Amino acid sequence: MKPLNHVAIILDGNGRWAQAQNKSRTYGHKEGMKKIFDTVLYAKQNNIKHITLFCFSTENWNRPEQEVKYLMNFPKNEFSKKNLKKYQDNGIKLCWIGRRNKVPIECKQVIENFENETKNQSDIILNIAFDYGSSEELVNSVKNVLNDYVVNKKVINSLEFKDIYNNLYTANQPPVDLLIRTGGEQRISNFLLLQCAYAEFYFTKTFWPDFNNNHFESAIKEYNNRNRRFGQIKE
Repeated sequence: MKPLNHVAIILDGNGRWAQAQNKSRTYGHKEGMKKIFDTVLYAKQNNIKHITLFCFSTENWNRPEQEVKYLMNFPKNEFSKKNLKKYQDNGIKLCWIGRRNKVPIECKQVIENFENETKNQSDIILNIAFDYGSSEELVNSVKNVLNDYVVNKKVINSLEFKDIYNNLYTANQPPVDLLIRTGGEQRISNFLLLQCAYAEFYFTKTFWPDFNNNHFESAIKEYNNRNRRFGQIKE
């Protein structure tokens, strides 16, 4: 098996899954949320140390107000006190990647409290991409680097790739090995652009609420069959 340290998943298809059953889009989000813990647990069982789930993008604010309001309640449901013990018992450390200045204060407090309560866990890191956009992440990283160079009077020619990478939300974490997108679309939608530079992409038509361990296993098997050359050619 190839090393698989970091898996990222775009959780797509909740709304279409619900509409196919003549139900509301919010019902699809509700059912999709139920998949999160089991997916992280399966990743842990496969010795994956980092998993990043794309739950809400910076562009999702443009969705209908009722849907956005429902999605803002997602953290209060999944990262509630009643769920804390099962996360701790399974060694899951939560990290929030994304903007923290726009989401409702109650939502922000819930996620940050859960982060604090799980900060000492080390079996697997769960990155929740919530109000996340990779282009904005990159801009902020560059701003931080430039500020450091100005304050410390560094020479701009000494700038290295690692300076940018180490100022991303995922600093000190490995790059993505495998990116999975459910729901049939074949694009990465402003998600982990730099972290996915050498990732293998796996697209499935399965909607996120139907995605299960068998689908995850298929993605891992496909990953193991890929030839990851990183620009090199083996003699």
